[in-house]
Amino acid sequence: MPKDRLSDADYEALSNLRYTLRRFMDFSTSAAHQEGLPAQQHQALLAIRGYRGEEAMTVGKLADQLLIAPHSATELVGRLVAAGYVTRQVDPADRRRQTLALTDKAHAILERLTAIHLTEIREMAPRLIDILRALDVTR
Repeated sequence: MPKDRLSDADYEALSNLRYTLRRFMDFSTSAAHQEGLPAQQHQALLAIRGYRGEEAMTVGKLADQLLIAPHSATELVGRLVAAGYVTRQVDPADRRRQTLALTDKAHAILERLTAIHLTEIREMAPRLIDILRALDVTR
C-alpha cells in the first residue's frame, strides 16, 4: 500500500534510479555502436536469443518484446536479415507468420556484447540494490 505522501527521499531515490538506468542504457548503446550495431538491433538480437517461449520467436513476438509496432518490427527484421544477423522462415503451422533465428554472426557479436553488459551490471548492482532499498519497494 503506497504512503499518502511522498517524501524527499522517495523523489531522490526515484531520480537516482532513473539516472542509473539511463547511464546503463547509454553504456549499452555505446557498446553496441562500438560493435557496429545500432542499439535497437542489439536489443532485437538479445530478445531473440533470450526468448524461451514454447513456439519459435516471430516478428509479432519480437514487436511485443521490444514494445514496438508490428510494422516497425518487420522493418527491423528486414535490416537484421540484410546485415546477416537473422534468418526468417515461413512458419509451417501458420504461413502468415515468420519465425526468426540468429545466425552465427549474430551469436558471436551478441556473446561479446552480453559479456561486457554482465560485467557492467555486476559493477552497478550494489548501487541499484541501494536505490531499490531506498525506494522500499516492498511496502
